[in-house]
Amino acid sequence: MLYETAQDWRSAPHRRVALFGMSGLGKTHIANMLRHEANWFHYSVDFRIGTRYMGEYIADNVKSEAMKIPFLAKLLRSDSIYIASNITFNNLEPLSAYLGKPGSVDKGGIPFETYIKRQRQHRAAEIAATLDAAYFIERSEMIYGYKHFINDTSGSLCEVVDPSDPDDPVMTQMSASTLPVWIRGTAEHLDILAARFEKAPKPMYYSEEFLRKVWDDYLAETGVAPEDVDPDAFIRHGFRSLMNWRLPRYEAMAKNWGVTIEAAEVAGLRDTRDFIQLIETAIARNG
Repeated sequence: MLYETAQDWRSAPHRRVALFGMSGLGKTHIANMLRHEANWFHYSVDFRIGTRYMGEYIADNVKSEAMKIPFLAKLLRSDSIYIASNITFNNLEPLSAYLGKPGSVDKGGIPFETYIKRQRQHRAAEIAATLDAAYFIERSEMIYGYKHFINDTSGSLCEVVDPSDPDDPVMTQMSASTLPVWIRGTAEHLDILAARFEKAPKPMYYSEEFLRKVWDDYLAETGVAPEDVDPDAFIRHGFRSLMNWRLPRYEAMAKNWGVTIEAAEVAGLRDTRDFIQLIETAIARNG
């Protein structure tokens, strides 16, 4: 690890961490706190995915929809209007909208193979954006003078790495430049996330192997034709399975590459000093 002992972390002139785990357990909350209170550089993998690597896909998709409207089509053809997404750290809706949900087009879905294509695009983008963090560590210090760095990773990081492979390129680079930190939730936390998702299902990234299995199982269980699937019903169906699929992968990432902090500990953080102390405790526990 980048910081082998609590003392290494305590005395480090540069503190660099990469938070990973389920979305909704506090990654971005911590990153925002560190950025505002202590002048840490906040690197958001999801923001990088949506701007650097999938920005054109997102914009082209919106333009395709606009071209269906004669008034807008005329303006687009004459370059009279400009269409772009407005992704921010706290608003990734354009990326989610592009990923979409598989199922009935009449119910807001997209064909399953189109969904697979976009999932593959996201996978390539997430790997590239995660690897870019090492460059941004250098850039943030060289250009802006930041001493500390927090990598706010995507919730699907565990889908694009092999945590049991000691030569995994993403985890190797990440652990060399930052301390990977898993925010672990309890069963109660997962129930809360599931209930939240039930009310407002959103597009997700899945590994293709897992996605095809869940899709085939859903079709077999419901007897619904692929083109008639309710997109929200499928996404809700797959969420709990997705959490169960990801948990052991997160655990292996923390065991083999980093440290673990609890979601309850994150909820108790009052300021940056508390966070620094919590990481010190986590490193000591790991030893």
